[in-house]
Amino acid sequence: MARRQWTLVTGLVLAALFVTALVIRVLPEMRLVGVGSNAPSFDAVNLRTGHPSGLADYRGRVILLNIWATWCQPCRVEMPALERLSRILRDTDFRVVAVSVDVSDSATVSAFARDLGVTFDLLHDPTRRIEQRYQTTGVPETFVIDRHGVIVKKVIGAVSWDSPVNENLVRRLLNEP
Repeated sequence: MARRQWTLVTGLVLAALFVTALVIRVLPEMRLVGVGSNAPSFDAVNLRTGHPSGLADYRGRVILLNIWATWCQPCRVEMPALERLSRILRDTDFRVVAVSVDVSDSATVSAFARDLGVTFDLLHDPTRRIEQRYQTTGVPETFVIDRHGVIVKKVIGAVSWDSPVNENLVRRLLNEP
């Protein structure tokens, strides 16, 4: 009888350990990335410098993080508005950071940006890990992130980012401590 009880207790302890490990492993992946959540870190290559770059490089700034691809027509349509907003707020702590998820080489992404006259920060993540980190459903998908790294706006699809509503949102975030 004692052996049977020990087997049962051991089985229950192992099951509890397994469930605990599973929860610890799966729970972070189940948290939805959206307004009010902390922006996940990411790694990409800055196409201007050729060096690794990520969210940490923009700490303390308001950023508009745009996840896009060269083959995406709505992304092409949206780029000029991102450029205009970037230029309007050039002398502030605001940055447009566009991360390409093209699997092609960086030269293709750089040529695309050059053709459109893009001057804001252009990063490249051919591994497409940023899509997993931000739980995107497609491209373009954009996140406005405040100085503290909290997502304050999430938009799926192309938007006129230089509209007064979006410019005012960024200016309001810039005025917050």
